[in-house]
Amino acid sequence: MVEKTYRQIVNEWRKERDANIRRENNWLALAGLYWLKLGKNQFGSDQKCEIQLPERVPAVVGVFEYNGRSVTMRVNPGQNVKVNDKPVDFSILQPDISENPSYIKLDEIQLVVIQRGNRMGVRMWDNQREQRRLFPPRTWYDIDEAFRIPATFTAYERPKTAYFPDLTGEKAEFPVEGYMTFEFNGEIHQLDINKEEDGTLFLRFWDPTSENETYPTGRYLVADVEPDGKVFLDFNKAYNPPCAFTDFATCVFAPEQNHLNLRVTAGETYPRDNH
Repeated sequence: MVEKTYRQIVNEWRKERDANIRRENNWLALAGLYWLKLGKNQFGSDQKCEIQLPERVPAVVGVFEYNGRSVTMRVNPGQNVKVNDKPVDFSILQPDISENPSYIKLDEIQLVVIQRGNRMGVRMWDNQREQRRLFPPRTWYDIDEAFRIPATFTAYERPKTAYFPDLTGEKAEFPVEGYMTFEFNGEIHQLDINKEEDGTLFLRFWDPTSENETYPTGRYLVADVEPDGKVFLDFNKAYNPPCAFTDFATCVFAPEQNHLNLRVTAGETYPRDNH
């Protein structure tokens, strides 16, 4: 079997990222985000509905009721609505942050309740959206192996809490389990990381290319951990947050301490004229 070159591996990874955002119920199908008010919130295609669905859907499909803690859904008679693939006329909805979120489906549309801080909203995907086909392909810097950099992960004695700004203007608190240090061009740099539930080392960073070449609020990166435990930060795989592809994502950005003074000319770019 022929070993793949480093360049092939990165290019395949990039192709996969581009295909991903175009899949059903993924970022390019995202078509709406509606914050719930207390009490009843109607959903359907009628202009008066609080949760506005595409025109092909009946005027009023039903109602979401929010009591300040939880959300229920009541569906009008004769509507074909499923929650996690079972037909329902009433359901207590689990939000996206729960272990088993309630995914609501009707006519190639998917809805889910999202919980952000103390707010509840409804996120909508419409799989008939043209953007899934028409959105321009993702763009990247040329692959530069110098930007695949060995790094050292250091755990904090106790995870500390850091504030991460998000798209809604709020600051979300996240536990930060440790930090990465790496050397580039003779200088040492440090980035706080979040350890995801599956053990992935995930980081959000900003660098000066964000001013005109890459996404304005910074990019994301997952550290490569080799079988022998060695860690690499491969900035050729730095990628844009979902907000680069849709107005309906609630992205969390790099905290102040993850602003690098190093120009990272690797990974995904953000052409200003395309967006």
